[in-house]
Amino acid sequence: MNRAGDGTGRLAQPLPRSQFPGVPPPQSGSYDVVLAGLGAVGSATAYHLAGSGRRVLALDRFHPPHGHGSSHGESRIIRQTSFEHPRYVPLARRAYDCWRRLERDSGRELLRITGALFVGPTDGSLVGGSRLSAQANGVPYEELTAAEIRRRFPALHPDERAAGLFEPGAGVLNPEGCVQASLEVAAARGVELHFDEPLTAWAPDGGGVTITTPRGRYHAGRLLLALGAWMPDPLATAGVRVTVERVVSHWFAPRGNAAALARCPVTLWEDAGGPVFYAFPLAGETVKAAIHHGGEPTTVDAVRRAVSASEVAAARIPLRRFLPDAAGELRRSSVCLYTNTPDGDFVIDRHPAAPAVLLASACNGFGFKFASAVGEILAGLLTDGRERGDAFDLAPFAIGSGRFG
Repeated sequence: MNRAGDGTGRLAQPLPRSQFPGVPPPQSGSYDVVLAGLGAVGSATAYHLAGSGRRVLALDRFHPPHGHGSSHGESRIIRQTSFEHPRYVPLARRAYDCWRRLERDSGRELLRITGALFVGPTDGSLVGGSRLSAQANGVPYEELTAAEIRRRFPALHPDERAAGLFEPGAGVLNPEGCVQASLEVAAARGVELHFDEPLTAWAPDGGGVTITTPRGRYHAGRLLLALGAWMPDPLATAGVRVTVERVVSHWFAPRGNAAALARCPVTLWEDAGGPVFYAFPLAGETVKAAIHHGGEPTTVDAVRRAVSASEVAAARIPLRRFLPDAAGELRRSSVCLYTNTPDGDFVIDRHPAAPAVLLASACNGFGFKFASAVGEILAGLLTDGRERGDAFDLAPFAIGSGRFG
């Protein structure tokens, strides 16, 4: 029998509980598909399965959207370029289509085009990798010198030797809105949503799976585990070792020239030999800023939710250097959990010891933008329809072939 970790993340000010139509009381029974975890990927899968004619049960240990995992923080970048690897560009393109479809189905605005500017050494991983992925996949972009960046976006202060790559089609997603919209549409189209009901155990049962929660036992023909930072234990049973990283985002009030800041695109900065820093356009009265990766290792049971003054000070250093008008009063900070694989690629595969169980995890801190397309792929795999799965090369995301040693 395989057990899922129980995490007890806490928020000082929990997000308000959402209301969904037609949410039934917990009840044991049989389903074609059970989804465990309703963050970015799980909620998107529920949306794509809705109306399929299958009986679908979707479980979450909290009441999504919530701030305990990785699918919160008011904004997530979406971009076609991928400095991580060019293989992600086709998946990003499909994700744009799927997010727009969700907007139409839900009546919500979820994706806002702002453009994105990547700044750093011309041959660095950020600018060089983004350029490589754009050239390999025909993504429109512009190359800018430091002087051109300053003329176009006066609030930005790049180093004299820095290079810039501007992607006009990039933008910002609302993560809480995306999860909310996916689950609202899923519920309206017949998916059963059980909140505050964690998966505690699962076991192969004939050609399917038996699922246990504190409130019941269910049988499923297929089970999706999309538990985010709660995935280390289930993945370990498949021979996959992942780590959880605590990353902190901060919201600062501008201290000057708010109008110029509001005209800025999403910006990502790479200092030579240093980490990537990002800042999001002015939303309301704040600028969101964070250091991408480099956070302390943790677990969902031990994560430190309090943010220290030294962490705020560390975020101010690049903000004062690159966007000085944004480095005003701290309004708030929030902890996000990255789930990371050793090679930085996703995991999308069947459990090697239980083919009825599909594993989807380890977004490595850059996966939210793809969730709408990944959910479409998973919905096909869960129902043995590989229409979209066949359109993408999933081999880099498989468990086998010696990827995990």
